[in-house]
Amino acid sequence: GIATLETTGFIDPLRQEIESGKPILGICLGLHFLFSESEEFGLHKGLDLLRGRVRRFPDTVPSSDFGLRSSPLKVPHMGWNRVQQRRAAPIMHGIPDGSYFYFVHSYYVEPVEEGVIAGITEYGLPFTSMIWRDNLFATQFHPEKSGAMGLRIYENFVRQITAPVGA
Repeated sequence: GIATLETTGFIDPLRQEIESGKPILGICLGLHFLFSESEEFGLHKGLDLLRGRVRRFPDTVPSSDFGLRSSPLKVPHMGWNRVQQRRAAPIMHGIPDGSYFYFVHSYYVEPVEEGVIAGITEYGLPFTSMIWRDNLFATQFHPEKSGAMGLRIYENFVRQITAPVGA
């Protein structure tokens, strides 16, 4: 994906928009692009706007019996799962903590800076499912497939776009 952004000349304009303070919403792969590097199809550089790495879900995870056995993990992670809010991101206004959203992904982000994590989800392991820093919002889940709660995220994001500067 980053290679396509490079060849089409979109990296510099995207950086300029983010640096201008304009609200930006990344979804799924859009979340992954923001990080330093990704393990998808080999090790590749990201936009490095947020420090951290995109990692693949493991094929197995320790069982609840003190890690003596492993349990298989279905990858990709597909379906409904809860998002536990770590911080009150403006795009989550009016959305109850622990609401369900729809996921379809094989990779997750591992931020270096805990302060950017706005939501976490459990799928074999706890992972970052939403980030927020200044004007930058991104979700691992797909709001467009997440019913009323997903529509609420878009509504809240539009409010960020149309809010007067400094509001």
